[in-house]
Amino acid sequence: MKKGLLLIAMAAAMFSTQVSAFQQITHKRIAQDAVAYMQANPTTTNYAKLQTWASAAGMTMTQFAEVIGQGAYDVDDFQDTYLCGAITGDCVYAPVFNGGASLVNYTSYWHFQNHTRGSDTHGNDFGGYNYDLLTVWGDIDNIAAGWLNGDYMDDGNGGMTGWWWSDDSEYNTYGITEANYRQGSYSSKSMYDDFEEMPFQPIDNLGQYWYSQFLAAPTAQTLGFVLHTTDLLQPHHVWTTSALNHSGWETWVADYYDSESLNNSAAVAQALNDFTPINVASDDIRPLLTQGGAIAYANGGIVLSSTDHSDRLQVAQVVIPHAIAMVVHVLNHAADRVGSSSASTSTSGGKGKKK
Repeated sequence: MKKGLLLIAMAAAMFSTQVSAFQQITHKRIAQDAVAYMQANPTTTNYAKLQTWASAAGMTMTQFAEVIGQGAYDVDDFQDTYLCGAITGDCVYAPVFNGGASLVNYTSYWHFQNHTRGSDTHGNDFGGYNYDLLTVWGDIDNIAAGWLNGDYMDDGNGGMTGWWWSDDSEYNTYGITEANYRQGSYSSKSMYDDFEEMPFQPIDNLGQYWYSQFLAAPTAQTLGFVLHTTDLLQPHHVWTTSALNHSGWETWVADYYDSESLNNSAAVAQALNDFTPINVASDDIRPLLTQGGAIAYANGGIVLSSTDHSDRLQVAQVVIPHAIAMVVHVLNHAADRVGSSSASTSTSGGKGKKK
């Protein structure tokens, strides 16, 4: 097969498998179910403070849950990560000139925390997606690395270009998105000049960035963006691979979420005890988020190799209640920090272009 046809075939294969984590509707349900749990357990959660905050913004709790759930949903649609062709310099946010945007955006590569390795080149305790350093991987990882071989991160007019000094920068991903998700760690442009060696920042840094935005100007939407970090309870995102039954697992979770009662409130109550609550005086939620990743890593590895319903159910009955519990802890902390100040549904800046 000629190289051009091979690349087209590779791209088509990549399109056929979504490489994001829990389906967007699952992210939304987890956030909404966390609010429902708090409502059912007001004496052991900060539900009253949360309700006061929502009421001050003119929202019912149903409306509040909808807004934060939609925020958690929307993060997969961010058009904030452009990769540029090694030869052409064309910069796009999704495979094959944005044609694959309905399946996956390159923003998804910020949604990992690799628990199979230690600290990364940025100095984070756990790194994010880095194809060159994957411990487990599969066809989708290889296809993406082949398709994006040598491609670099859009740095605006920062100097990185394709061959022949061509570049059609669309969005300064390095100067905005990567900088936002750096969160005290170290980066250089040279880290992002070849996709197959890019050390993407981990998802706990994404969550920390949006939580800092929330604390600076509290809105229900930015709080929702934080809650996309329930990706940390998706085993593929802590074992770190876009392949190995990734898409099939996320579809299974969405399909059986209700029929298998994956949001069982008793299981959520028990899961809450497996987290160390965030100190009310602390602005850093990353230790809590990393605990969630550790739980998924310790309990979820089987879904990378097995598609058996009972295996998937066993994992889901651990990770979904813990995802809901993690959100409850974040919401408890948020309610303590903002008290009765007004919430808002307004859109926050900094996420780049949206669909």
